[in-house]
Amino acid sequence: MEEELENLTSKQLHDRAVERAVRHLDVAFLWRLTRAIPAAQAAAGHTDQAEADVSHLSSILNELVHSGGGEVADELRPLYIEYLRGS
Repeated sequence: MEEELENLTSKQLHDRAVERAVRHLDVAFLWRLTRAIPAAQAAAGHTDQAEADVSHLSSILNELVHSGGGEVADELRPLYIEYLRGS
């Protein structure tokens, strides 16, 4: 399973992790992901979004839904893999 996860795209990892968390009502993981998004945005060079998200919860929730694409998803790969390995 470990090699399978490493071979998935960041979008696929995001979709699997979020789908699993929703299916199992794992609010703790979703909250952890929500808290990790601003740092991932900053690491991906999107500092303007990271600053806005820290100050606006609605922005963070929006980013949670859309955190499966691009450089931000790439920064969140370790979080997705760690979560999916625990299943």
